[in-house]
Amino acid sequence: MMQFPLTLVHVLERAEKLFGRSEIVSRLPDRGLHRYSYAEFCRRARALGGALQSLGLERGDRVATLMWNHYAHLEAYFAVPCAGGVLHTLNLRLHPDDIAYIVGHARDRFLIVDDVLLPLFEKFRATVGIEKVIVVPLSGSPVPGQHEDYEALIARSERLSMPAIHEEDAAGMCYTSGTTGRPKGVIYSHRSIVLHSLATATVDYLGLGNGDAVCPVVPMFHVNAWGIPFTAVMMGAKLVFPGPHLDAPSLLDLFQGERMTLTAGVPTIWMAILQALESEPGRWRLERGLRMVVGGAAAAESMIRAFDKFGLRVIHGWGMTETSPVGTVNFVKRETVALSGDERYAARAKQGIPLPFFEVRAMSAGDEAPWDGSTMGELQVRGPWVAAAYHELAAEADKWTADGWFRTGDIVTIDPCGYVKITDRMKDLVKSGGEWISSVDLEGALAGHPKVAEAAVVAVPHTHWGERPLAIVVLENGESATAEELRDFLAPRFAKFWLPENFVFVGEIPRTSTGKVMKAKLREQFKDWKKLE
Repeated sequence: MMQFPLTLVHVLERAEKLFGRSEIVSRLPDRGLHRYSYAEFCRRARALGGALQSLGLERGDRVATLMWNHYAHLEAYFAVPCAGGVLHTLNLRLHPDDIAYIVGHARDRFLIVDDVLLPLFEKFRATVGIEKVIVVPLSGSPVPGQHEDYEALIARSERLSMPAIHEEDAAGMCYTSGTTGRPKGVIYSHRSIVLHSLATATVDYLGLGNGDAVCPVVPMFHVNAWGIPFTAVMMGAKLVFPGPHLDAPSLLDLFQGERMTLTAGVPTIWMAILQALESEPGRWRLERGLRMVVGGAAAAESMIRAFDKFGLRVIHGWGMTETSPVGTVNFVKRETVALSGDERYAARAKQGIPLPFFEVRAMSAGDEAPWDGSTMGELQVRGPWVAAAYHELAAEADKWTADGWFRTGDIVTIDPCGYVKITDRMKDLVKSGGEWISSVDLEGALAGHPKVAEAAVVAVPHTHWGERPLAIVVLENGESATAEELRDFLAPRFAKFWLPENFVFVGEIPRTSTGKVMKAKLREQFKDWKKLE
């Protein structure tokens, strides 16, 4: 039997043949909306691929993008790998020095950049060896003469000459956020992207289909926007991109106007949207049952409950740059349907069930922990879209076991139904008197207090217990609270030794460019905390 290669070439051809009338909508920097069809998207993606080849793109060359979420970025998602190149999305929220390091380490030859992001590029341009810079004229301003005009390139391009693409060829790459040391590069093959797209599209997971209107709020520069653009094109769904306008009112206007049925983002985005809905409950009329996929950090149970009141469904997931990224998604299994209300919400707050072909285990002291919902261990994963190594970084080879399991660094429990629950990162667990305390569980509970906007918990040194949890809390605007009040709120849900003795009230909790709490920065800030002695 002849093998059929799993490549993005097939996905693009499928979209062109079957879904030409599907729509792609993008919000531009001036807040206007750009609309066109899949047929036009496919034509332009092929033209862009041909233009890159005419500029000298060779098989395996890295093409970097410094772009917001919009139609031209989607064109690059398919044009670059279908032309034989490797799409390398750059995180525009990183420090310019970090971006320069990543560009150099990846050896990017070309860069496609939004005109509104040229000032950012200028901050590191002199330190990188980019050969060709292609500017997308989103704002209508003239493209500087030393750069290529994206629209002019497409207009004069010949049709893409499809090279022979193998499914194991590199199609894309993304670097980790670098919260611990230098960012590390992960390469995605055509095969891994296609299989990841198929698995996430299945009904019990994202359930993404042709009838959906999909808005990936999660940036396209971060792990391929969780693979959603690829999956949406595979299924011919309507795609809606928010551009640079990620404030809650702008997103809600877009959700309402384009009748969104599926969206995805990090908890900070959904927290802001929830606050907007609660402050102006009659302003927006969203599609009932809108699925809101949340990842990047744990979503508090209280947030899931609050969105239910608006008829909006939060779907919890988990993944990493190294897992393409989706590994687990939460859905209600047959045997959990009969759970009581509180039990059902506790189950929905877990990170979910592994996708098909994605294996998980929790390891503790060299042995696999039982799936009992209480025994903690380090999450290890393997599957066809899990990276096998970092790009040119042999020193990190010990992140993989001899039999191919990737050590995630997340501490989890797995219950008898297969639900994975992240209890902490290994480095973020609090070890008090020899016992482990989950900062994630404490943070989730604190977020349920009506006066608390957000909270973080870190370990601080203690002369007797070794470490104790310190809670750093941001209160809702105009609210006040005491440590005793918050401790009493936590007391019914946790063992006494889990309860923080001390709470620090701050105006803001530092987060990474992808919305994760910067625990290392907080630990450094409060390393000399003395009130616990």
